[in-house]
Amino acid sequence: MQEQPKIVVIGGGTGLSVLLRGLKNYTKNITAIVTVADDGGSSGILREDLGMLAPGDIRSCLLALANTEPMMEKLLQYRFTEGNLKNQSFGNLFIAAMNGICGNFELAIKEMNNVLAVTGKVLPMTLEDVRLKARLNNDVIIKGESYIPEYCMENEVYIEQMYIEPEICKPSEEAITAIHDADIVVLGPGSLFTSIIPNLLIEGITKAIDKSKAKCVYISNVMTQPGETDNYTVTKHVKGILNHSQFNIIDYVIANSENIPNQVLLKYYKKDGAKPVILTEKDNEQLKDLGITLIQDYLVDIKKNYIRHDADKLSKLILSLLKNY
Repeated sequence: MQEQPKIVVIGGGTGLSVLLRGLKNYTKNITAIVTVADDGGSSGILREDLGMLAPGDIRSCLLALANTEPMMEKLLQYRFTEGNLKNQSFGNLFIAAMNGICGNFELAIKEMNNVLAVTGKVLPMTLEDVRLKARLNNDVIIKGESYIPEYCMENEVYIEQMYIEPEICKPSEEAITAIHDADIVVLGPGSLFTSIIPNLLIEGITKAIDKSKAKCVYISNVMTQPGETDNYTVTKHVKGILNHSQFNIIDYVIANSENIPNQVLLKYYKKDGAKPVILTEKDNEQLKDLGITLIQDYLVDIKKNYIRHDADKLSKLILSLLKNY
């Protein structure tokens, strides 16, 4: 019997969890390496109150790979609507409780993997109390994942370089081993500067991807993100990653070439300043010059007027890069 492909997916946010829901239908050998640098929302509150790592993106990925009853998923996704717990996610509280029971975040997440019968495993990018910093084009340095895009939008400036604090943060040995053993490493989809790049700033992650036999695939976002990637092309997204890792780290880029209905854009996205990431012939030429193969397809899935990647189609495209699969 042919061994199922080993896939490592790196990033955070909604985009990553959408992809994971698709991939688990094709392989059980999935490792998600997830950012824990959030400092806003309900995750940020728990981080400050309890001195733990941000659980939000970890929770989303655990649920995406979980094999649980529908009611359990509803429970873990539930947000309180009033009182002191208003807007707090029960899933985040569950992780906080496991962190208290187990005594550390790493063991808590391992136990959550077991409790939720997760396909593969979900790992935090680091176990250290990491914070994000951004140097902007006006030379101002902003600290905090939630403040960076907010400041950029308010002051009409853009991100030049991302940093982490402390500068040297160690990844888990399990994460490095998973990358070394992988058949494919996938970056994204997700917020370029606050979900994908933070993982690549953790010591040893970029080097492990480079040394791995795995092909590295970047999934370009369907939409730009206000305050992070305003007016970014596919190539500019790619260069953002290369500037924070190393020149030859990406082998393939998968990008959407499907037009998005104007009524969805006008009603739900234009007011926030988000625009489709348009794929051009120039992108094809620029990526070729970088030694990167561009794969384009119709990849949009619109549900309840939210634009997402088509997880099943995207998963099949990723797996098609393996010759023997």
